[in-house]
Amino acid sequence: MKLQMAYSFLHKEIEIVEAELGRVVLSEQEMLSSVSLKLLQSGGKRIRPVFVLLGGRFGEGNQENIHHAAVALELIHMASLVHDDVIDEADKRRGTETVNAVWGNKVAMYTGDYLFARALTVMAEIENPKAHTLLAETILELCRGEIEQMKDKYNYDQGIKSYLRRIKRKTALLIASSCELGAISANASEEVQRILYLYGYYVGMSYQIIDDILDFIATEEQLGKPAGGDLLQGNVTLPVLFAMENKELKKKIMGVNEYTTKSDMANLIESIKETDSIEKSFSISEQYLQRALHVIKPLPNGQAKMALYSIAKYIGKRKK
Repeated sequence: MKLQMAYSFLHKEIEIVEAELGRVVLSEQEMLSSVSLKLLQSGGKRIRPVFVLLGGRFGEGNQENIHHAAVALELIHMASLVHDDVIDEADKRRGTETVNAVWGNKVAMYTGDYLFARALTVMAEIENPKAHTLLAETILELCRGEIEQMKDKYNYDQGIKSYLRRIKRKTALLIASSCELGAISANASEEVQRILYLYGYYVGMSYQIIDDILDFIATEEQLGKPAGGDLLQGNVTLPVLFAMENKELKKKIMGVNEYTTKSDMANLIESIKETDSIEKSFSISEQYLQRALHVIKPLPNGQAKMALYSIAKYIGKRKK
């Protein structure tokens, strides 16, 4: 099943959000408009706006507010990716050149800042203090996650708890906030807001762990970037942490740096895949998914709830 089939009933709302995204990224500065539009057109699943829209189905609020929230969350996600690519010195994302590769780091950083600012102006249309507080706290934690990732580059002594805390800030909280923000914008009950936040958190944790697994088991074509790229950039992920339980393999992993050759990296990836680190990582991801499926049981039945189930199950089986 294609992911989009799970929420095909949102088609018209997604078109509205897409059109609004195209409008709000435009700027009087031609370069900012060009770069922002390139980012917008480079693809992506738009899963965060979808979570906002699904969260909005559990209340009866103003549809415009829900759409504003969906646009804001995607802008924040886009901004974080631009900043992430600068930090990682990445030259490709989803198979296309990154902003920093084409225009340089300065333009990339200012574009990311611009997108963050546009997200805030879009959110200003929503007159709900709780929504603004949630968004501010989410951006704050996102920045902390980025700083932690920079601090932990090539740090092979970190534990699994540090890794989980980092991906919580970098990925899971934005998805959790997307789900909750949709519910807040729709004036859903506080209990529904809480349930959707937890669902988003669990799904987000699973999503990032799967992402980190795919960095080792997917092809370069599927990833849109070289396999093993995270480790080469010094990002120590869950499969690496499990693989380092093998002392001999740990020595090889600790020798990885920015000058490691493609051939040596390919051999190391094969060595990691020969351990049980991938299976262990899948097991942790599955635990988070099961929590996500369990926590939404009290929600009223309907298309939105079925979509949440389907998306969670898709994430656990995705290949790219």
